[in-house]
Amino acid sequence: MPATVIRRYAIAILAGVTLAANVAAQEPDAKSPQPETLPSAAESQTPPLLPLKVSYTAAMDKGISLNGSATRTLEERDDGTWIYRTKVDSFIADIDESLTLRWVDNRVVPLKYRYRLSGFLIRNREEAIDFDWETGVASGHHEGERFSLELEAGALDPMGYQLQLHQDIRAGKRQMEYRVIDKGDYDTDRFAVIDKETLNTNHGPVEALKAEKVRDDDSKRQTLMWFAPDQEYVLVRLLQVEPDGSRYEILINDAEIRR
Repeated sequence: MPATVIRRYAIAILAGVTLAANVAAQEPDAKSPQPETLPSAAESQTPPLLPLKVSYTAAMDKGISLNGSATRTLEERDDGTWIYRTKVDSFIADIDESLTLRWVDNRVVPLKYRYRLSGFLIRNREEAIDFDWETGVASGHHEGERFSLELEAGALDPMGYQLQLHQDIRAGKRQMEYRVIDKGDYDTDRFAVIDKETLNTNHGPVEALKAEKVRDDDSKRQTLMWFAPDQEYVLVRLLQVEPDGSRYEILINDAEIRR
């Protein structure tokens, strides 16, 4: 595999679950039938946000180590807002991605999203989105190109939808759809919980719910995610399969959840 291709996908996978949106998405989605063997949303109450710190390791294709780590944190601030952040430190690139948000009526309300990638022999990249809910406008820039959009009800950003997905699965939902602002425009992202599986991790076997990004039947790209009910449904594994058969994976290393 050429070095430039390795660098490109290594950067994407080390960003963690962001891979599901940024690498995956520029294809039309399709709806999947709701699994009958899994609990419905009505069986659970929406849980509160919980501060957390999770670290991941990454692999590519046949278990090749990327010698990098990704850490994701969620912290509440004194003013009632939350900070959701991913930091990647690797020999290829450093990534700092963050979202300032409010948690209102069981929904993520994004306020400020920032993304910065920098590294060796790669082009630096930046994206920023500011959500002004009083005026109903989202504005920002993507790689130097400025944009302004009318805010839709429930609009999310590339990190906010991931947190909302986590919370919705914790609440018992099994089919989810989000309107996400990314790269200066809206995308519609759909997800479904499809199975239960036992995963082998560094800390032993973990029971997990398996979810997928829903796509058209003829799509050759696949994004799968596993969430652990016994660990407040934290993401324990993400697998991206590209149309050429290449596989990119992250696996949980450690998690701290303050209940």
